[in-house]
Amino acid sequence: MVVAVDHVQLAAPPGSEGELRAYYVGVLGMTEVPKPPVLAARGGCWFQAGAVHLHLGVEIRFRPAKKAHPGLRVRGIETYAARLAARGAPVTWDDDLPGHRRFYSEDPVGNRLEFLEPR
Repeated sequence: MVVAVDHVQLAAPPGSEGELRAYYVGVLGMTEVPKPPVLAARGGCWFQAGAVHLHLGVEIRFRPAKKAHPGLRVRGIETYAARLAARGAPVTWDDDLPGHRRFYSEDPVGNRLEFLEPR
């Protein structure tokens, strides 16, 4: 039986680790988690915020995820959206999910991210 989501993996192009670190740590406020050496040799980065784990893996023929995305629950969504916008990340509000405030953004390689907070 499935008991929890361990992590979500998104793809990224080769050589984008610096941009990813700047965004996921500097903009989103996550912490980078060291990858095991055998996996670190493949490139990419892992990030964590509390129980949320995001893995960015290198994909040679990378195409950003424009529809598929992680939904990240946040606290203080207005302030969080302002933080992202102030750091140059796009913020697109969407009011179509009843009972929630939410917006979409993109990481520096174009992957879609959803941020939501229950009302």
